[in-house]
Amino acid sequence: MVQAVHHHRPTLKQQNKPFKSKHASKGSLKEAAKGRLANTTPKQLSATSTASQLRQNRRNQLKQAQTHKRHALVSATRIFNGVDGAPRVVAIVPLTQDVDPRNTAVSLQESLDVPTNDIPDSGIWRLSADRFKTSLQFVTVPYNRFYSALDACKVADYVVFALSSEVEVGPWGDTLLRALQAQGLPEVVTVVSSPSPMDTKSKPGIMKSLLSFIQYFVPSQTRVFDLHASSDKLNAVRALCEGKPEDVRWREGRTHLLGESVQWDDGTLSVTGVVRGAPLSANRLVHLPNYGDFQISKIMSAPLRKHSKGGHVGGMDVEPTLLAEPDEESADSLVSSNDPDDMANEQTWPTEEEMRGAPGDSEIGDDAVPEASKGTTPKAVKKIPKGMSEYQASWIIDETDDEEGEESKEGPEEMEEEEEMVDMPIRDEDDTEMGTDGRRSVAFQDLDMEEEDKQLKTWRGRKREEDDDLAFPDEIDTPMDVTARTRFQRYRGLRSFRTSPWDPYENLPRDYARIFQFEDYKRTERNVRRRAGEEGYGIEPGTRVTVYLKDVPQDAAQGHGYPFAIFSLLQHEHKKSVLNFTVQRNTEYDGSVRSKDPLILCVGPRRFRVNPIYSQHTRGGGKGANNTHKFERYLRHGTTNVATVYGPVVFGNQPCTLLRETENPQAPDLVAMGTFRDAATTRIIAKRVVLSGHPFKVHRKTATVRYMFFNSDDVNYFKPIQLHTKHGRSGHIKESLGTHGYFKAHFDGPISQMDTVSRMCCTQW
Repeated sequence: MVQAVHHHRPTLKQQNKPFKSKHASKGSLKEAAKGRLANTTPKQLSATSTASQLRQNRRNQLKQAQTHKRHALVSATRIFNGVDGAPRVVAIVPLTQDVDPRNTAVSLQESLDVPTNDIPDSGIWRLSADRFKTSLQFVTVPYNRFYSALDACKVADYVVFALSSEVEVGPWGDTLLRALQAQGLPEVVTVVSSPSPMDTKSKPGIMKSLLSFIQYFVPSQTRVFDLHASSDKLNAVRALCEGKPEDVRWREGRTHLLGESVQWDDGTLSVTGVVRGAPLSANRLVHLPNYGDFQISKIMSAPLRKHSKGGHVGGMDVEPTLLAEPDEESADSLVSSNDPDDMANEQTWPTEEEMRGAPGDSEIGDDAVPEASKGTTPKAVKKIPKGMSEYQASWIIDETDDEEGEESKEGPEEMEEEEEMVDMPIRDEDDTEMGTDGRRSVAFQDLDMEEEDKQLKTWRGRKREEDDDLAFPDEIDTPMDVTARTRFQRYRGLRSFRTSPWDPYENLPRDYARIFQFEDYKRTERNVRRRAGEEGYGIEPGTRVTVYLKDVPQDAAQGHGYPFAIFSLLQHEHKKSVLNFTVQRNTEYDGSVRSKDPLILCVGPRRFRVNPIYSQHTRGGGKGANNTHKFERYLRHGTTNVATVYGPVVFGNQPCTLLRETENPQAPDLVAMGTFRDAATTRIIAKRVVLSGHPFKVHRKTATVRYMFFNSDDVNYFKPIQLHTKHGRSGHIKESLGTHGYFKAHFDGPISQMDTVSRMCCTQW
């Protein structure tokens, strides 16, 4: 029998805990200190005292934030407080035809127990709200006055949208709301001002529907006031008289003034009103909507007449005093464009051979042309514009003397139309007056069947062209009656938009020298705003003044029913340059928008006619090495493009809208909206053209291509340009085959019979 081996139980085995200290040991600390003594720490506070101190700090921070907000509110509303305070400008805009803006103002005035006998039918009037220790200034805008509503909302502190409980908002009101939303709205108050009160049963549903409608355009709205209820009247007036109006972003740092009285005398226009926004400087130019920019001759005070304690007007007026005059050295001028000096360009000196070969003065005059010999063709002199190359000059067509005479008559008008940067004279007038001016309304003409059929074909062809451009972008068919080297001689082969070299100052037109270019646009804007803040002088906001403007046409003094307002401009904002806007199509507009189509551009206080061209908007600017961007033939839905126009310089991210005129001048279509981008004159807009061909015979990497050209000379002319296929292959032309434009091409990989061969050509726009 084998003796059993004795084993200890596993539980009796000693297991030592491994050394895993969470803190450094004394030895490691001594080693790290290397003989240095640690600083003696102050006495630690107890946990209770620390918690109480943190609680007290939080209370102090909340109290300081509350005090700061209260001071900001008081300073913002101080301009409206007191008997002599500035009135709160309230624009009343009806959105339906059955709403009368005057009745809306009367309903609001009735809640203040003020007699309503002196309210005019239209215009501006001031209302004293003693109950709220402030005053209101109503600006009524009649229905179907689109541009009047835009101008009224530019200078208003509050906008009252008057809705109807019986009539829905039509396309005109919807377009106006979208345009105001893109322009920028101040504080909004929505009321229901129907001719008759609503039924008690249907009132909650109607009010809920109207609130849902207005919240789509103004999400901050939480209530719609019914002016047939006395409590809602008082609450609507309280919303107008109390609190701080919401600031409009693009009005920051700019002065605006609503004209209470306007007088014209021998070219000088005097506008009386209250200064709003930033301080008013006499050295800066001011802008009159629909008329342009003007200089200030002087600024006089215009205090209101003093009232006695009994409320009666005193018999003695306060004499106006001179507040400011422009400084001749620092005042802005009205020069808006450069005067190019042709002698400043690069000049070439004739060689000795050219001087010896030149005819003498006795034989022929300086500007004369030698007579042609009998039986030969007379020599024609062709004038080439400055900066145009030889191959571009070959496009200049020689015409007869009669045609040149007609062209000389039409030339200045075309130049004036292309470079029209002055404000658009869109005014509110009666229908009878609109019918007399062809620019503001389109008279009906019964066209004959041939002309009607021609216009129909043009319209259908444009729609078909837009669809083809969407399906096959930038692809065009090579013409058969004109050689390709002649048709596309203004184009060049370009491998990459981003990396291919391109000189932005190459072959510029002469008129391009008339615009202004900034070395650094952003730095110039910062300096202009810094100098405007450091000037330290100007008429403070809230002061009632009379501004005298020089050289103003007499038509500007005639109101025409729209609010008269002036806006101050920053330095350099009168000069003309190249403006780029980031725009996006209006989702509700279904018409075709093509580059160079005439539109109305509204940006800040300005409004003028433009013919914009569109280009791609690449993320991050996409400048690359040459700042080249692809020209877009159409402005499409769902994409953001850059619209480029000539116009006055703009500072700041000002909103913009593009409108298209219709038969009704007061009901334009909202085409697009966006913001101002920059004033970059070196932005190259390249128009791309893609010529495509069909692989006739394919053998691995070699193919015979046809239908891209129709003669052998075109094949040899475009031979240096690289070829590309739809499936990503690249190649080059090896040789021409025959006389009908066939050629043999070699690619970097096998191609299929279903592939399409194309080449890209670009030109500067």
